Amino acid sequence: MSKNLIVIGGPTAVGKTELAIWLARNLETEIISADSRQIYREMDIGVARPSEEELSAVKHHFIATKSIREYYNASMFENEALETINNLFYKYDNVIVAGGSGLYIDAIIKGIDDIPTVLPQIREQLARWYKETSLTHIQQLVQRLDPEYYAKADVNNPMRLLKALEVTIQSNRPYSSFLRGKSKKRPFNVIMIGLDRPRKELYERINSRTVKMIEKGLIDEVKSLMPFRESTALKTVGYKEIFDYLDGILTLEQAIDLIQRNTRKYARRQLSWFRRYKNIAWFNPDEKEQIWEYLTKKISKFG
Repeated sequence: MSKNLIVIGGPTAVGKTELAIWLARNLETEIISADSRQIYREMDIGVARPSEEELSAVKHHFIATKSIREYYNASMFENEALETINNLFYKYDNVIVAGGSGLYIDAIIKGIDDIPTVLPQIREQLARWYKETSLTHIQQLVQRLDPEYYAKADVNNPMRLLKALEVTIQSNRPYSSFLRGKSKKRPFNVIMIGLDRPRKELYERINSRTVKMIEKGLIDEVKSLMPFRESTALKTVGYKEIFDYLDGILTLEQAIDLIQRNTRKYARRQLSWFRRYKNIAWFNPDEKEQIWEYLTKKISKFG
């Protein structure tokens, strides 16, 4: 019997968790989370972590297993996730991966390039420099040191640019020279399901979820994380805006509006990422019966 990895990807707030649990219960299997923020135990409300009820319905892996105090990256996730998946395949013929972090999903199904480990002092020095200067300065330095990477990078994402600078300075080689772009072979079949909704509906879900996060206590959660606000994990939508509110830079209404706007932008970037896959089948998450029919046909075809 062949082993199948069922990957469920899509934008934030589309409904990946609900569908993954429904499929996992029907297939009697477990779920690997591919979410680069839900992996941190200190982050809950702001990352829309699955509820206790959802987590108890089906066993999940890589939810709240790391601390923001630790350094963690996609390459480390690749190694740990593959080990977990291989162990699960001893018990199940099908395993589900669900999440919106495209890089984490890439790490599992294609592999991450072998990039050198960066010394903490280099990372800290660059983080301080970014804080003291601006995104423009970061962009200019990456463009000068690694024009090839700059040409294809998301130049408005400071974390990606800082990562490129860290590796370039650590290795004295352009970051782009480490990016092979070749997929590693995996000993399992991959079935990819992409989830999307009409744009207006998706944006309404994002806006509504933001308000619910505030009602559930997001502000208090962010307050508790003040000592760690320089952590890379917290320089993300839902946290950076509330930090600005707590600093008096934004009103609460402005912070909520900005979270909603930035989350909508993030959702568009996620969709662009997942549309790169040629073997992905797209569905509305409410089309459970169609998804089940597609999935069972694919599993049967693999044998």
